[in-house]
Amino acid sequence: MSLSTAQLLRGLAGLTRRLPVQRAQIHSKPPREELGTMDVAVGLTSCFLCFLLPSGWVLSHLESYKKRE
Repeated sequence: MSLSTAQLLRGLAGLTRRLPVQRAQIHSKPPREELGTMDVAVGLTSCFLCFLLPSGWVLSHLESYKKRE
């Protein structure tokens, strides 16, 4: 690494140390209305269908994916 590259990297590293870090102001409140049983059932069913069903399909057909045709 040349001398100018080392100086450039050192200068950039020093510059990032002096930058202020902004922190997120996150405040939460209680929910306005309670979730019903049907809301929870629809949410869990949609998560199952979107995430677990495709991965289950791939895992159950893994042997056929390994075969060379």
